[in-house]
Parts: sequence; structure tokens; C-alpha cells
Amino acid sequence: MKRLAFVVLILLVVVGFFGWAIYQDPGYVLISYDRFRYESSFWIFLGLIACLWLLAMVVHWVIGLLHASGALVNPWSRRHRARRVAKASRAGLRELAEGQWGLALGHLRIAAEHDRQPLVHYLGAARAASELGEYEQSDELLRKAREREPEAGLAVGLTQAQLQIARGQYDAARESLNALHSDHPRHPYVLTLLQQLYVQLQDWPALCRLLPELRKHRVLPPARLDELERLAWTAALEQVGQVQAATSEDAQQALNQRWQTVPSKLRNEPLLVRAYTDGLSRLGAEEKAEEILYAALKRQFDDLLIERYGRVRGREPSRQLAHAEAWLKAHPDNPELLLALGRLSLRNEFWGKARDYLEASLRLEHRPQTCAELARLLAQLGDKERSNRLFQEGLGLLDQSSNNRLQVVNGS
Repeated sequence: MKRLAFVVLILLVVVGFFGWAIYQDPGYVLISYDRFRYESSFWIFLGLIACLWLLAMVVHWVIGLLHASGALVNPWSRRHRARRVAKASRAGLRELAEGQWGLALGHLRIAAEHDRQPLVHYLGAARAASELGEYEQSDELLRKAREREPEAGLAVGLTQAQLQIARGQYDAARESLNALHSDHPRHPYVLTLLQQLYVQLQDWPALCRLLPELRKHRVLPPARLDELERLAWTAALEQVGQVQAATSEDAQQALNQRWQTVPSKLRNEPLLVRAYTDGLSRLGAEEKAEEILYAALKRQFDDLLIERYGRVRGREPSRQLAHAEAWLKAHPDNPELLLALGRLSLRNEFWGKARDYLEASLRLEHRPQTCAELARLLAQLGDKERSNRLFQEGLGLLDQSSNNRLQVVNGS
């Protein structure tokens, strides 16, 4: 209320001022050009200019209103085109997330063709086409994405590599990722995809060569990287140990060369030692395998290694048995060590000692391997009845173990 009174007061003052000014001096304006002649008081001329300015503002407003109305009415106007593109984009991205590949492909192609920034739409459309099995169309969409946005080569290349891996086109994916790695050697996701591809291909040597870069650029958490490193080098050793070479000497040389490339900090890892010695045993170098196992067990006692130690045939079986019996003082209740001692006693033809060790191992842990070893010994010693019972018990344990693994698989 006070504001309204103030505005009215100001208007009265302004009107009063102009009335006083007109009363004091009406003024005179003359405009003459050729035959045109205009004359009036100054205040009338000023009012005419104000009316012309107001008319111009009204005309400008009407034209703007007509233009906006035309854009709303015309379905092919720029405004309507932008709304159609935005609608297609929203629908396409939602359908892509929902797995509606056909609908997503159609909407995202429309959005990509008319949007000024089409990259996301082209990449989504390429994925949808790939999921539909339209691989040529998918590659064509990626090519258009490169043409429209040349600076987005990395994003397009990563998407292409992902789609190639999903399609099972591993050679093409390797080529794409190698090119990206050459241009972007430090990019974490390029390194991650390379790591995943090598695991998929079981190309363990390539993965082992990549591991230092993964560690340097911290692509994976340290604990995960340590585990991956152990598993990769173990698989690499197992792989070369299973390769069929022209001669046993060639195969052993390849295995030894691979072992020499293993980082020194990993050569004491039980998993790697076991893989290496398993390969040596498979290739007929059991004496060397026994030496390596013995050296590893002297550094660190491990159940996996002692089980292998009882299997290999060393140069001197009696000395091998003595080594194992020396460890019994520190590990008297270890079923793996007792099983190994039983096997070594059998190799030395100490039947009574072998029976005692195997029965002691079986009392600590019922395992199919222990049942089988003791059953064979008892059959040799003439105790057929107990031998048959142990064989049946061992088979039952194997069946139970298989059922447990099957339940785990089904549960996962």
C-alpha cells in the first residue's frame, strides 16, 4: 500500500513538472526538406517520437510472438527437431540399459544422425547392433563415430575392443588393443582390457610381460595384483610343462628357460615350485625335481610340496626318506607328511614302516589317496578283506567330494 502511494506520488510530480514546463514554454520545432515541411511545438514532437518508439516495440513483440507460434506449430522447425532428438536419445539410452536392443538401435541412430554431439549415441547404437548379431552395422556405426568426432578415437577404440571380446573375435581385439596400447601406454582401462583378453586367451607369457605395467600404473589393488601374478606365472609354467616338444631335452630346456624368467621374489612360492617340479617330473627329470622340492621344503615347509616330495623318485630313495623323517619331528601330526613318508617307505620296500605311516595319516584325515595307497599295500601283504574295504571307502570319499563340488557349482 505504501509502495503504491509512493508510485502515485512520483507520477503526479512528473505530470506536474511536464505541465509546468509546457505552460512556461511550448517550444517550436520546424523540419523542412525540399517540399516537405513539418512544424509543431516541441512537446508535441517529443510525444510523437515516444509514440513511434512504443509502436516499434509493439511490432517487435508481435513478430517475436508470430515466430514462436510458427515454431510450435511447424513440425519441421528447429525447436521440434531438437525435441525429437532429445526424446529419441532418452528412449534409446533407457532401452539400451533394459536390453531392448532393436528399439535402442533405432532410437539411438536417429539421435546420432541429428545431434551435434553424437558420440554417446553412436557407441550405444554400435553395442545394440552387436548384441543383435549385426556386426557389420556395428562396425559401420563406430566408423561414423570416428568421422563425426575424430578426437574421440580412444573412446571408440575401447568400445570396439570390448565388442570384439564379447563376440569372441579375440585376434581382432588383440590388434585393436595393441594399437590403443601403443598410442596410450599408460591408460588404465586399456591395460585392464589387455589383462582380461590374455586371461581369456590363456596367453600366460603375454600376461606375465604385462604384469609390470599393471603394477607400475596401479591398475589393480596390490593384493589382487599379487594373486594374479602368482596365478599367471603358475599357469605359464604349467603350460610350457605340458607342451609336446620334439625331444624331452627340448621340452626341459623350454621349461627351464621359463623358470629363469620368473621374478626372483616368486621362486619360493609353493604354487610355482609345484608347477615347475610337476613339469620336470612329467618330462622325466624326477631327480632334479626332488632336489628343487627338497631345497624349497628346507626354506619353508608346505603341505603341497611335501605331498609332491613323496611322489617323485630321487637319486637316493633312502636319503629322500631320511630327509622326510627329519621333518617329522617338527610336524608329527601332519597327514600330508605321513602320506609322503608312507610312499617313500614303499619305494624303499619298508613294508611295515609304510603301513604304520599310512595308517597314522589315515587316522588324522580320511583321504581317497591314503585309502588307495594303504589298500594296495594290504593287498600285497595278503590282507584282501581290509584292502577291499579301504578301496570302497576311498571310492565313497571320491563320490562325496564330487557331490560337494557339484553342490558348490549349482549354488554359485
